[in-house]
Amino acid sequence: MAKYLKLASFALFAAIFTMLSSCTKEASRSTGWEYNNPKNGGFEVVPYKEPITGPGLVFIEGGTFTMGRMSDDPMYEWNNIPRRVTIPSFYMDETEVANIDYVEYLYWLNRVFGTNYPEVYRKALPDTLVWREKLAYNEPLIETYLRHPAYRNYPVVGISWTQASDYCLWRTDRVNEMMLIKSGILDFDPAQKNENNFNTEAYLAGQYDGLVNKPLPDLNPNGTGERRVRIEDGIMLPKYRLPTEAEWEFAAYGLIGNTHFERVVERRIYPWNGTILRTDDKKYYGSFVANFKRGRGDYMGVAGNLNDGAEIPSEVGSYWPNDYGLYNMAGNVSEWVLDVYRPLSFEDVSDFAPYRGNVFQTRITDAEGYLVPKDSLGRIKYRQVSEEEAMGRFNYRKANNINYLDGDYQSLIGVDWAQKGEDENNTQKMYEYGVTSLISDKARVYKGGSWKDAAFYLSPASRRYLDEDKSTNFIGFRCAMSRVGGSAPGKGR
Repeated sequence: MAKYLKLASFALFAAIFTMLSSCTKEASRSTGWEYNNPKNGGFEVVPYKEPITGPGLVFIEGGTFTMGRMSDDPMYEWNNIPRRVTIPSFYMDETEVANIDYVEYLYWLNRVFGTNYPEVYRKALPDTLVWREKLAYNEPLIETYLRHPAYRNYPVVGISWTQASDYCLWRTDRVNEMMLIKSGILDFDPAQKNENNFNTEAYLAGQYDGLVNKPLPDLNPNGTGERRVRIEDGIMLPKYRLPTEAEWEFAAYGLIGNTHFERVVERRIYPWNGTILRTDDKKYYGSFVANFKRGRGDYMGVAGNLNDGAEIPSEVGSYWPNDYGLYNMAGNVSEWVLDVYRPLSFEDVSDFAPYRGNVFQTRITDAEGYLVPKDSLGRIKYRQVSEEEAMGRFNYRKANNINYLDGDYQSLIGVDWAQKGEDENNTQKMYEYGVTSLISDKARVYKGGSWKDAAFYLSPASRRYLDEDKSTNFIGFRCAMSRVGGSAPGKGR
């Protein structure tokens, strides 16, 4: 009997200890001081579990894969030599950015900047004249494709790389503003004008307030009792941006559905296995899974028996998604990616998170080290990192690394280092733009086949380039976002 009483007493003690422990505030593992206690200084640590997936995005679990050519190159460019790399997990738009998405962006720009800075709106307008052909009648598309409701969910085209990048930054701010509104911290402010508009960086830097609804409590005993959101709160999302070339190619293959215990069962040529669609429903065997040009003069098949059923871009979300749930990673429209184009990038770039195009920047500060006021459009001002600031570093020595190993003086043979010239970042000596090459620091990669392309370009490995200020009727884009924390949900936190 005494034995059972002892066991019962021990169980009661354990239950009381557990209850008391659960009521104890979390404390620092290194100092023992309690978090979130204004009595000991108020250092705040907010509860955090998982990153929020931003609107329109799909989680792309990263990993290693062989990036590069999958078949013979009929153009003999040999600019995508196979290379094994690792891609960190990230997020990517489920579909291409549609006309309705971009028109929403144009409406906002006109509402906020139209009166005093109309050039901002005009700069963002797509080039609808890309539909013109010298010996074809496409004039109706010039007037209707972007704004007519019939094309509302079609991918936006006529967008340059620069315009696509600007859209990504705008989207970041609108999403984060809504995050703060849904959290009850800010209220809707439709009267935003000119520099008085929500910008994520300006808000975090204290240069934008907005219509405050319910600020967060400030536990700092020296504070005012209330504060704005900080990056440590985990409420706001990282930047929307264009995907890197490696990210786009990795996501397009969708190898997550094609592996068995880290073994790739079949290295795909297209975003699906084999050369035809394989589904559980036999009636779909052999169906077209992409919008492309099947042959000369054949954009959609024969009347009464259309193949892909789309003579120009089809609606985003058409056909079957790949194993990540991404639509139109082959066909429909080609897509801008973040990288600057170089023929030898696959040989040179890092085997972890490969990318070419880094120009390192830092925020502009005054003589006392404080941020200078934001610009007339409400954005934080940046400048390139100086050589003095990079001096002594091992990982980089200058701001502009676009031409590193392919276009800079170190990559040239027979250069007289005493006569380098005035601009070490100029690619003129290796790529004489307009004379022997169309490659420059403004040449940007675009990936994937389009409605105007033959099947060869449907392979995610294919790569082409265009000046970042140019646009066509077959190039669109989709956004991506870096993942913070572990590589898989619930892991590595």
